[in-house]
Amino acid sequence: MATAMNVTSACFYLESNRRSVHGVRVVASKNFSVSKTEEDKVKLGASDLKVSRLGLGAWSWGDTGYWNNSEWDDAKTKAAKSAFDVSIDGGITLFDTAEVYGSWLLNGAVNSETLLGSFIKERKQKDPEVEVAVATKFAALPWRLGRQSVVKALKYSLSRLGLSSVELYQLHWPGIWGNEGYIDGLGDAVEQGLVKAVGVSNYDESKLRNAYKKLKERGVPLAANQVNYSLIYRQPEENGVKAACDELGVTLIAYSPMAQGVLTGKYTPENPPSGPRGKIYTPEFLTKLQPLLKRIKEIGQSYSKTNTQVILNWLLAQENVLPIPGAKNSQQAEEFAGALGWRLTSEEINELRSLAQDIIPLGFAQTIGK
Repeated sequence: MATAMNVTSACFYLESNRRSVHGVRVVASKNFSVSKTEEDKVKLGASDLKVSRLGLGAWSWGDTGYWNNSEWDDAKTKAAKSAFDVSIDGGITLFDTAEVYGSWLLNGAVNSETLLGSFIKERKQKDPEVEVAVATKFAALPWRLGRQSVVKALKYSLSRLGLSSVELYQLHWPGIWGNEGYIDGLGDAVEQGLVKAVGVSNYDESKLRNAYKKLKERGVPLAANQVNYSLIYRQPEENGVKAACDELGVTLIAYSPMAQGVLTGKYTPENPPSGPRGKIYTPEFLTKLQPLLKRIKEIGQSYSKTNTQVILNWLLAQENVLPIPGAKNSQQAEEFAGALGWRLTSEEINELRSLAQDIIPLGFAQTIGK
């Protein structure tokens, strides 16, 4: 989703949804899956926060503009809730959302944070000991100035989520101005106990280093930089972001790790994605993609794995990378867990990289937000 699309929806949503943030009671747990040991988790950067090696992205939850071409309804809510429950059951307990996800209210959308909060509440009623880690994001809108805007927005997010704190709070994209204040706001959120770790998203190498330095000065580690990263979109490797994350000890959270579904093999030149994604993943592009998809499938068959599980495993093999694939239903969520517990060979990793070398989706750039 282009950053402009996020900003447009955010402008409407945030101005029309001011509400009280009092009465928040539920607290997200510090640990993340009762069925998994500490060895099955990874630390986010230099923070003390440990999370599952895969997360679940909630970008599509509540959306009616980019991911869903019809009004959000009870059936979609039920499917998303099933994805949430199946993820937890499979040990994937980190959920990534944002205040602007599902903010196309004129089209009947429902805010993603609100949905996630309701799922957590319902699950805790059945299993009070269930452990869930929540990551959400601050929209760096032009009129939001100063450090206080970050804390204020976080409190609104906490109200929608029904939580008194979250595990990870991220700046969704760099602001046109005011970034110094935003970084200060992240530090304030940590000191006020509203969040356990902080990160950024869609930050280039220079902005990443500046954020890291400014937070370090007040003793707060920059835990993560969330960027677009997949087998066919490797710009973080080319623009210095991946290397900087590795050097600084900042976890790279990979959104769109399946290239918005096209690496799963579900789309073909005859059946491209609908809506805005169809302008990126055109029939011409999908034709060019077929040899890579064929090889992914062959490798997967040798492990009894699906395309999805192979491409997620490829990302995990890059080290210091935490993919957050999105799931609309339980079938998709269940599939993700199969990416864990095994590893592609070095030869297979390099072969897939070589086959994908010249495949770049039309119009993609690091500035594309999500």
